Amino acid sequence: MNQSTNTAVRRGRPTEAIFAANKLIRNTYMLLSMTLLFSAATAGISMVYNFPHPGMLITLVGYFGLLFLTSALRNSAWGIASVFALTGFMGLTLGPIINLYVHTFANGTELVMTALGGTGAIFVGLSAYALSTRKDFSFMGGFVMVGILVAFLAGIGALIFNLPSLSLAVSGMFVLLMSGYILYQTSAMIHGGETNYIMATVGLYVSIYNLFLSLLHLLAAFSGRD
Repeated sequence: MNQSTNTAVRRGRPTEAIFAANKLIRNTYMLLSMTLLFSAATAGISMVYNFPHPGMLITLVGYFGLLFLTSALRNSAWGIASVFALTGFMGLTLGPIINLYVHTFANGTELVMTALGGTGAIFVGLSAYALSTRKDFSFMGGFVMVGILVAFLAGIGALIFNLPSLSLAVSGMFVLLMSGYILYQTSAMIHGGETNYIMATVGLYVSIYNLFLSLLHLLAAFSGRD
């Protein structure tokens, strides 16, 4: 009796873990889709009304402040509101950037749509690969986090000292790093490394946001005007 019960418990644990992972993935992608739509709406409003970009300092303070708030509220219903505040704010900062490319380049609209399509293709492709193979990409975590920090600091340096070549290199780094982070984050949801769908949503959203901007920068540079 005890042996059969223990066997059932042992067999039930993987099933429960898989069920929890599937629920986490479902909730994450549902919230991610809603935040992307909301962010697109705020970006559209920003573009229509031609809002000025708030600048690097306000953007960083707003982003990290809302990120900290979301992390603090991740286990409450207010965490969802904080996620929408964060992604809505990022959408507002994105609108002026898109307007700049659209009005600066003769093929600006084409560049934006190509970057958008490329971002979607990369995200869907990498997510599908991680979900279908169920490989464990946790080994990438340290490398990706350090790489993001280095690229972030290099990007600030390129902006302050007006170094276009370094800025272009940083964009290339971010494309690779954000791609790696998508694999890492998706794998973490599958294997239990991430159990909170709010924080998983934030991680994937930030990856998509940075991936889009980096691709847009690279496409603009190779189009002949930057």
